[in-house]
Amino acid sequence: MLPLESIQCPYCGETIDLVIDDSVDQQQYIEDCHVCCRPINIAVAVDDDGAIVVRAWGEGDV
Repeated sequence: MLPLESIQCPYCGETIDLVIDDSVDQQQYIEDCHVCCRPINIAVAVDDDGAIVVRAWGEGDV
């Protein structure tokens, strides 16, 4: 079963659950918010211990 991680939409603040493919060490993609439909940039990294780090930001944010 793939792990779930929760993030907050950088635009509307809604909590969004993401299904993470932890078989990939690093990935970056864009997913639309399920509430406000704005694009969220998402970066996922899995470290050597298997811990998942998710970073989410909006357009124009760094």
